[in-house]
Amino acid sequence: MRPPPAAAAPRKPRQPVHTVFGGAQLFRAGVVERFRELAIESLDTYAGDDARFQSAFEIGSPELAARVRAMVLAKLRREPVEDYRIDFEDGYGVRADAEEDGHAVSAANEVADAMQSGVLPWRIGIRVKSLDTAERARALRTLRLFVSTLLERAGALPPNFIVNLPKIRAVAAVAEFAVILSDLERELGLAANSLPFEVMIETPQIVMGADGRTPLPLIAGAGGGRIVAAVFGAYDFTSPLGITAAHQSLRHPVCDFARNMMLVSMAGSGIQLSDGATAALPVDDERTVHAAWRVHYGNIQHAMKCGFYQGWDLHPAQLVSRYAATYAFFLDGREAAAARLKNFIAKAAQATRVGGAFDDAATGNGLLNFFRLAVNCGAMTMDEVAAMAGVDAAMQESGF
Repeated sequence: MRPPPAAAAPRKPRQPVHTVFGGAQLFRAGVVERFRELAIESLDTYAGDDARFQSAFEIGSPELAARVRAMVLAKLRREPVEDYRIDFEDGYGVRADAEEDGHAVSAANEVADAMQSGVLPWRIGIRVKSLDTAERARALRTLRLFVSTLLERAGALPPNFIVNLPKIRAVAAVAEFAVILSDLERELGLAANSLPFEVMIETPQIVMGADGRTPLPLIAGAGGGRIVAAVFGAYDFTSPLGITAAHQSLRHPVCDFARNMMLVSMAGSGIQLSDGATAALPVDDERTVHAAWRVHYGNIQHAMKCGFYQGWDLHPAQLVSRYAATYAFFLDGREAAAARLKNFIAKAAQATRVGGAFDDAATGNGLLNFFRLAVNCGAMTMDEVAAMAGVDAAMQESGF
């Protein structure tokens, strides 16, 4: 097998806070507008004022709840979906070849229509089936059919297009997929590295090998510069470990173990990390919706505390809890973080103390990360950070 190409594709610095996964058979060009309508309807129906919103998410401060709700509504109106993955794997299932061929073509045509109308989310892509299963040939056929149809209809790929590779069990599969994508680029006349991809970390053996070593640090190199992100899949990960369905949760200790392994192993690689999905869907009556929102909200904030600032969403109503959890995480902690950072900067990066918190260079960088991430997701503006924390123009220019 040839080694994958070494040149890295250029990447935009933005990391979306979520990815919506939806079955390929359901994808339509107007998916973003549909998600906007249903998410706002859910917000209006089940948290139609600040008090109900505060109660739904158990936010301690009425002022914080009001601000977060206003930001959530503005976000849903402006950009409800940041990233979308058209799913030909678990969210699609096993179908007859003719049926999947038809959905590969129709989904590509819908993407082309959305490109023409300018209604695609910031990033979009597809998830194919695994290379490590009997569906390997099907995965490659769908990939080629989708991309070739899209190019024929639209003449180009969408900006930030990405391919998702699920259920990797060995680093060799990552290297192989990089070669497959390189060959497809040549076949279809695409520029090198036009087809970046992300990997699903959802099998125990890719987290810890039989030899007691983790293959995770080798993934970035095996991808030949094409890998944009790594996504944790909690349910596929926990199932072979003997964990029963009632306890398959993003907050199970083995999920924390896997996320920690990803975080440490991929630090400095440039690979963006994403958490998995919350299976509890906010549908039916208000009590059920609020309960599902709180589960989702708690999972998101737990992941953020663990260093994962992106995750999956499966339903339009989950966009409410996605943005509520994200904005509340930063808004609730910004006053204390700003005071600590401002004092640290004023002391020219010497070790400092604010109240009971001692800050040195490492925690100073952690404070900078807090505000960088807050700006990235829209929870704060750069001007607000500068006013609150004393971040000067030079630090702004350097992107913190």
